[in-house]
Amino acid sequence: MTPPELDTSPLDTARRLAESGDLEGAAEIFGRLAGDDSAPDRAQAAVGLAVVLEEQGDHPGARRAARIALSAGHAEYSAQAACLLAQSFEREGAAEQARGAWQAVLGVGHDDYVPLAHMALARLAAEDNDLDGAEAQLRAALEAGGPMTAAQRLADLLLERGEPGEAADLIEAALERADDDTAARLRVQLGIAHLELACAQFAAAAEDGRDRETVSLAIELLARTLPLRGRPEQAEHVWRYGLDHDDAELAEQVRLRRERG
Repeated sequence: MTPPELDTSPLDTARRLAESGDLEGAAEIFGRLAGDDSAPDRAQAAVGLAVVLEEQGDHPGARRAARIALSAGHAEYSAQAACLLAQSFEREGAAEQARGAWQAVLGVGHDDYVPLAHMALARLAAEDNDLDGAEAQLRAALEAGGPMTAAQRLADLLLERGEPGEAADLIEAALERADDDTAARLRVQLGIAHLELACAQFAAAAEDGRDRETVSLAIELLARTLPLRGRPEQAEHVWRYGLDHDDAELAEQVRLRRERG
């Protein structure tokens, strides 16, 4: 009877060696398989080799192994290899090379990795201050079935760009498929979006209102809401606008509202 360990494939043996901490032994087997053009598990072995070499600190070797897997044309392992390349470049601060590797993930087109690539490209775009590019990538991640973090990041970006109405619509749609933990964060973002919408309405009423009661109330509400969004200086400016108003009766109403606390 054949001992069970003799039935183990070289690929499984390499995996077990890696899991047990024998990285050199694992790299030797993975390397042999990755170097054999006829090996059926070549792409998978090359990914394993890339992971092991990365853990050993051999970054150039890890990238060479990842490129072998990427060139093999296997949908899943080529996508994994491109992800490994991109992450390696990002760790070294090579943004352009990382961007190219993430684009390669999109080129492979594996459904499990496309959202991840869009999320990474959005992050790189944001780091370059390319908010249009970041928004486009986050929307693409959501369209590809990406995680709730894509909706959260896109909502934050829309708020940053002064588009609270669109952010609120996005969050409300995301809440329909969010789990309890994620829903709590989304509800906070929705509240923030509504605060921004409220500020915009209060400001419009303060500028366009015709009766003193409405205008003074709008000024008070705007001035008391802005600090909730971390803008106390703007709140003080709003108070000053009301207190220094040319309409003395309006200015007095604002003074009374401020002193009322």
